[in-house]
Amino acid sequence: MAGVLHRTLKTIEDYKSANPHYTELLDILGEIMILREEYRKNMKESIFTVDENLIEQKMKGGLPLIDFAGGKYDLTRPEKYFHSLIVIAEKKMPPEAVNIIKTIKDNKFDWEKMIRASFDGTDVEPVLDKTKTEGASEDELDLIDLFVEESLRPELECVAEQYGKIVAKSGWTEGYCPICGKEPKIGEIRESEEGRRYLFCHQCGHKWHFRRIKCPFCGNEEQHTLAYFIVEGEERHRVDVCKKCRRYIKMVDLPKTGEELNLDVEDIATLHLDMLAYDEGYN
Repeated sequence: MAGVLHRTLKTIEDYKSANPHYTELLDILGEIMILREEYRKNMKESIFTVDENLIEQKMKGGLPLIDFAGGKYDLTRPEKYFHSLIVIAEKKMPPEAVNIIKTIKDNKFDWEKMIRASFDGTDVEPVLDKTKTEGASEDELDLIDLFVEESLRPELECVAEQYGKIVAKSGWTEGYCPICGKEPKIGEIRESEEGRRYLFCHQCGHKWHFRRIKCPFCGNEEQHTLAYFIVEGEERHRVDVCKKCRRYIKMVDLPKTGEELNLDVEDIATLHLDMLAYDEGYN
Protein backbone atom coordinates (compact mmCIF):
# COMPACT_ATOMS: atom_id res chain seq x y z
CA MET A 1 0.00 0.00 0.00
CA ALA A 2 2.84 2.40 0.79
CA GLY A 3 4.27 1.92 -2.70
CA VAL A 4 0.89 2.65 -4.30
CA LEU A 5 0.51 5.79 -2.19
CA HIS A 6 4.00 6.95 -3.16
CA ARG A 7 3.21 6.54 -6.88
CA THR A 8 -0.09 8.35 -6.48
CA LEU A 9 1.52 11.29 -4.72
CA LYS A 10 4.13 11.43 -7.49
CA THR A 11 1.32 11.54 -10.07
CA ILE A 12 -0.32 14.37 -8.13
CA GLU A 13 2.92 16.37 -8.24
CA ASP A 14 3.20 15.76 -11.99
CA TYR A 15 -0.34 16.99 -12.56
CA LYS A 16 0.26 20.05 -10.39
CA SER A 17 3.15 21.01 -12.67
CA ALA A 18 1.09 20.40 -15.80
CA ASN A 19 -2.15 21.93 -14.48
CA PRO A 20 -1.35 24.63 -11.88
CA HIS A 21 -5.04 25.59 -11.83
CA TYR A 22 -5.80 22.37 -9.92
CA THR A 23 -2.95 22.67 -7.41
CA GLU A 24 -5.17 23.40 -4.41
CA LEU A 25 -7.57 20.53 -5.08
CA LEU A 26 -4.75 18.11 -5.83
CA ASP A 27 -3.00 19.12 -2.61
CA ILE A 28 -6.21 18.38 -0.71
CA LEU A 29 -6.53 15.00 -2.44
CA GLY A 30 -2.94 14.15 -1.54
CA GLU A 31 -3.59 14.89 2.14
CA ILE A 32 -6.80 12.86 2.02
CA MET A 33 -4.95 9.85 0.63
CA ILE A 34 -2.30 10.04 3.32
CA LEU A 35 -5.02 10.22 5.97
CA ARG A 36 -6.89 7.34 4.34
CA GLU A 37 -3.76 5.19 4.46
CA GLU A 38 -3.42 5.83 8.20
CA TYR A 39 -7.08 4.97 8.72
CA ARG A 40 -6.68 1.66 6.88
CA LYS A 41 -3.60 0.75 8.93
CA ASN A 42 -5.64 1.04 12.11
CA MET A 43 -8.62 -0.96 10.80
CA LYS A 44 -9.06 -4.53 11.90
CA GLU A 45 -12.22 -5.07 9.86
CA SER A 46 -14.87 -2.98 8.15
CA ILE A 47 -18.02 -1.84 9.92
CA PHE A 48 -19.85 -3.18 6.86
CA THR A 49 -20.49 -6.91 6.75
CA VAL A 50 -21.50 -9.08 3.81
CA ASP A 51 -23.63 -12.22 4.03
CA GLU A 52 -21.66 -14.41 1.65
CA ASN A 53 -24.63 -16.74 1.20
CA LEU A 54 -26.56 -13.90 -0.45
CA ILE A 55 -23.87 -12.63 -2.84
CA GLU A 56 -24.99 -14.66 -5.86
CA GLN A 57 -28.64 -13.79 -5.28
CA LYS A 58 -27.87 -10.09 -4.90
CA MET A 59 -25.74 -9.94 -8.02
CA LYS A 60 -28.43 -11.65 -10.12
CA GLY A 61 -31.05 -9.27 -8.73
CA GLY A 62 -29.02 -6.14 -9.41
CA LEU A 63 -28.59 -5.39 -5.71
CA PRO A 64 -25.24 -4.08 -4.39
CA LEU A 65 -23.54 -6.00 -1.59
CA ILE A 66 -23.93 -3.15 0.91
CA ASP A 67 -27.42 -1.78 1.53
CA PHE A 68 -26.41 1.44 3.24
CA ALA A 69 -29.79 3.12 2.92
CA GLY A 70 -31.62 0.23 4.55
CA GLY A 71 -28.96 -1.07 6.92
CA LYS A 72 -28.01 0.00 10.42
CA TYR A 73 -24.31 0.46 11.07
CA ASP A 74 -22.17 1.92 13.82
CA LEU A 75 -20.87 5.07 12.13
CA THR A 76 -18.80 6.30 15.07
CA ARG A 77 -15.47 5.59 13.38
CA PRO A 78 -16.33 7.14 9.98
CA GLU A 79 -17.73 10.22 11.69
CA LYS A 80 -14.48 10.67 13.58
CA TYR A 81 -12.63 10.30 10.28
CA PHE A 82 -14.90 12.95 8.74
CA HIS A 83 -13.87 15.45 11.40
CA SER A 84 -10.21 14.64 10.69
CA LEU A 85 -10.92 15.48 7.05
CA ILE A 86 -12.43 18.81 8.10
CA VAL A 87 -9.04 19.72 9.58
CA ILE A 88 -7.69 19.53 6.02
CA ALA A 89 -10.49 21.84 4.89
CA GLU A 90 -9.60 24.35 7.59
CA LYS A 91 -6.06 24.54 6.24
CA LYS A 92 -6.97 24.60 2.56
CA MET A 93 -10.32 26.34 2.16
CA PRO A 94 -10.42 30.14 1.78
CA PRO A 95 -11.51 32.43 4.66
CA GLU A 96 -14.91 32.90 3.04
CA ALA A 97 -15.68 29.26 3.82
CA VAL A 98 -15.11 29.63 7.55
CA ASN A 99 -18.87 29.61 8.25
CA ILE A 100 -19.25 26.17 6.70
CA ILE A 101 -16.42 24.79 8.80
CA LYS A 102 -17.82 26.40 11.95
CA THR A 103 -21.26 24.92 11.21
CA ILE A 104 -19.75 21.45 10.92
CA LYS A 105 -17.50 21.76 13.97
CA ASP A 106 -20.38 23.08 16.09
CA ASN A 107 -22.53 20.07 15.08
CA LYS A 108 -25.18 22.28 13.50
CA PHE A 109 -26.09 19.47 11.15
CA ASP A 110 -26.94 15.78 11.19
CA TRP A 111 -23.83 14.01 9.86
CA GLU A 112 -25.68 10.76 9.21
CA LYS A 113 -28.31 12.64 7.20
CA MET A 114 -25.49 14.08 5.10
CA ILE A 115 -24.17 10.58 4.44
CA ARG A 116 -27.58 9.20 3.55
CA ALA A 117 -28.26 12.21 1.30
CA SER A 118 -25.09 11.40 -0.61
CA PHE A 119 -26.34 7.83 -1.18
CA ASP A 120 -29.73 9.13 -2.29
CA GLY A 121 -27.98 11.18 -4.97
CA THR A 122 -29.03 14.51 -3.42
CA ASP A 123 -26.88 17.44 -2.30
CA VAL A 124 -25.62 17.68 1.26
CA GLU A 125 -26.18 21.47 1.25
CA PRO A 126 -29.82 21.31 2.44
CA VAL A 127 -28.67 19.35 5.51
CA LEU A 128 -26.29 22.13 6.51
CA ASP A 129 -27.51 25.15 8.46
CA LYS A 130 -28.37 27.54 5.62
CA THR A 131 -27.89 30.58 7.83
CA LYS A 132 -24.24 29.56 8.20
CA THR A 133 -23.59 28.66 4.56
CA GLU A 134 -25.01 31.68 2.76
CA GLY A 135 -22.50 33.05 0.29
CA ALA A 136 -20.56 29.80 0.04
CA SER A 137 -19.38 29.04 -3.48
CA GLU A 138 -20.27 25.90 -5.41
CA ASP A 139 -16.63 24.78 -5.19
CA GLU A 140 -16.67 25.02 -1.40
CA LEU A 141 -19.86 23.00 -1.12
CA ASP A 142 -18.44 20.46 -3.58
CA LEU A 143 -15.48 20.08 -1.25
CA ILE A 144 -17.80 19.25 1.63
CA ASP A 145 -19.44 16.68 -0.67
CA LEU A 146 -15.99 15.21 -1.26
CA PHE A 147 -15.33 14.89 2.47
CA VAL A 148 -18.74 13.32 3.10
CA GLU A 149 -18.06 10.73 0.40
CA GLU A 150 -14.53 10.12 1.66
CA SER A 151 -15.70 9.52 5.23
CA LEU A 152 -16.96 6.05 4.26
CA ARG A 153 -14.31 5.30 1.62
CA PRO A 154 -11.83 3.29 3.79
CA GLU A 155 -14.59 1.11 5.23
CA LEU A 156 -16.19 0.38 1.85
CA GLU A 157 -12.82 0.05 0.13
CA CYS A 158 -12.06 -2.84 2.47
CA VAL A 159 -15.25 -4.61 1.34
CA ALA A 160 -14.44 -3.95 -2.33
CA GLU A 161 -10.98 -5.46 -1.94
CA GLN A 162 -12.33 -8.53 -0.15
CA TYR A 163 -15.18 -9.31 -2.56
CA GLY A 164 -14.10 -7.63 -5.80
CA LYS A 165 -12.95 -10.83 -7.51
CA ILE A 166 -16.14 -12.67 -6.58
CA VAL A 167 -18.24 -9.81 -7.92
CA ALA A 168 -16.19 -9.71 -11.14
CA LYS A 169 -17.23 -13.30 -11.87
CA SER A 170 -20.91 -12.66 -11.15
CA GLY A 171 -21.83 -11.17 -14.53
CA TRP A 172 -22.93 -7.84 -13.04
CA THR A 173 -24.34 -5.67 -15.85
CA GLU A 174 -25.62 -2.58 -14.01
CA GLY A 175 -24.20 0.91 -14.41
CA TYR A 176 -24.05 1.49 -10.66
CA CYS A 177 -21.47 -0.02 -8.32
CA PRO A 178 -22.01 -3.69 -7.34
CA ILE A 179 -20.35 -3.07 -3.97
CA CYS A 180 -22.13 0.04 -2.66
CA GLY A 181 -24.61 1.12 -5.33
CA LYS A 182 -23.10 4.54 -6.15
CA GLU A 183 -23.06 5.87 -9.71
CA PRO A 184 -19.68 6.31 -11.44
CA LYS A 185 -18.15 9.62 -12.50
CA ILE A 186 -15.18 8.28 -14.43
CA GLY A 187 -13.89 5.06 -15.93
CA GLU A 188 -11.15 3.63 -18.12
CA ILE A 189 -10.71 1.95 -21.50
CA ARG A 190 -8.10 -0.83 -21.32
CA GLU A 191 -6.36 -1.28 -24.65
CA SER A 192 -4.51 -4.27 -23.17
CA GLU A 193 -7.93 -5.96 -22.94
CA GLU A 194 -9.05 -5.13 -26.48
CA GLY A 195 -10.64 -1.85 -25.45
CA ARG A 196 -12.85 -3.13 -22.64
CA ARG A 197 -14.51 -0.38 -20.58
CA TYR A 198 -14.42 -0.30 -16.80
CA LEU A 199 -16.37 2.06 -14.54
CA PHE A 200 -14.95 3.37 -11.28
CA CYS A 201 -16.72 4.06 -7.98
CA HIS A 202 -15.35 6.97 -5.94
CA GLN A 203 -17.27 5.79 -2.89
CA CYS A 204 -15.56 2.41 -2.50
CA GLY A 205 -12.78 2.38 -5.11
CA HIS A 206 -14.18 -0.61 -7.01
CA LYS A 207 -13.88 -1.00 -10.80
CA TRP A 208 -16.24 -3.16 -12.82
CA HIS A 209 -16.55 -4.12 -16.47
CA PHE A 210 -19.37 -2.45 -18.40
CA ARG A 211 -20.39 -2.66 -22.04
CA ARG A 212 -18.65 -0.05 -24.15
CA ILE A 213 -21.68 0.89 -26.26
CA LYS A 214 -24.19 1.45 -23.48
CA CYS A 215 -25.13 4.35 -21.21
CA PRO A 216 -24.48 3.38 -17.58
CA PHE A 217 -27.24 5.71 -16.37
CA CYS A 218 -30.27 4.90 -18.54
CA GLY A 219 -29.15 1.71 -20.29
CA ASN A 220 -29.44 3.24 -23.77
CA GLU A 221 -27.70 1.05 -26.38
CA GLU A 222 -28.65 2.98 -29.54
CA GLN A 223 -25.31 3.81 -31.09
CA HIS A 224 -26.56 6.91 -32.92
CA THR A 225 -27.58 8.49 -29.61
CA LEU A 226 -24.29 7.68 -27.87
CA ALA A 227 -21.28 9.87 -28.58
CA TYR A 228 -18.09 11.24 -27.07
CA PHE A 229 -15.91 14.32 -27.30
CA ILE A 230 -12.26 15.06 -26.61
CA VAL A 231 -10.12 18.16 -26.25
CA GLU A 232 -7.35 18.62 -28.77
CA GLY A 233 -4.03 17.65 -27.25
CA GLU A 234 -5.73 15.60 -24.50
CA GLU A 235 -6.75 12.56 -26.53
CA ARG A 236 -6.04 10.28 -23.58
CA HIS A 237 -9.15 11.64 -21.85
CA ARG A 238 -12.62 11.76 -23.32
CA VAL A 239 -16.23 12.30 -22.30
CA ASP A 240 -18.87 9.70 -23.21
CA VAL A 241 -22.33 11.27 -23.51
CA CYS A 242 -25.87 9.95 -23.91
CA LYS A 243 -28.20 12.10 -25.97
CA LYS A 244 -31.25 10.36 -24.50
CA CYS A 245 -30.78 10.99 -20.78
CA ARG A 246 -28.28 13.88 -21.17
CA ARG A 247 -25.83 12.27 -18.76
CA TYR A 248 -22.07 11.90 -19.24
CA ILE A 249 -19.08 10.03 -17.86
CA LYS A 250 -15.38 10.76 -18.28
CA MET A 251 -13.11 8.02 -19.60
CA VAL A 252 -9.35 7.52 -19.58
CA ASP A 253 -7.64 5.49 -22.30
CA LEU A 254 -5.01 3.17 -20.85
CA PRO A 255 -2.20 2.05 -23.18
CA LYS A 256 -1.47 -1.59 -23.97
CA THR A 257 1.34 -1.56 -21.42
CA GLY A 258 -1.31 -2.23 -18.79
CA GLU A 259 -0.44 0.95 -16.92
CA GLU A 260 -2.45 1.49 -13.72
CA LEU A 261 -3.83 4.95 -12.99
CA ASN A 262 -5.45 6.40 -9.89
CA LEU A 263 -8.87 7.51 -11.09
CA ASP A 264 -9.42 9.72 -8.04
CA VAL A 265 -6.51 11.81 -9.31
CA GLU A 266 -7.62 11.61 -12.94
CA ASP A 267 -11.07 12.88 -11.99
CA ILE A 268 -9.72 16.07 -10.43
CA ALA A 269 -7.13 16.60 -13.17
CA THR A 270 -9.95 16.58 -15.75
CA LEU A 271 -12.46 18.90 -14.09
CA HIS A 272 -12.36 21.13 -17.16
CA LEU A 273 -14.04 18.27 -19.04
CA ASP A 274 -16.90 18.38 -16.53
CA MET A 275 -17.33 22.06 -17.24
CA LEU A 276 -17.36 21.45 -20.97
CA ALA A 277 -19.99 18.73 -20.55
CA TYR A 278 -22.16 21.06 -18.43
CA ASP A 279 -21.84 23.76 -21.08
CA GLU A 280 -23.12 21.27 -23.66
CA GLY A 281 -26.18 20.52 -21.52
CA TYR A 282 -25.07 17.22 -19.98
CA ASN A 283 -25.06 16.46 -16.25
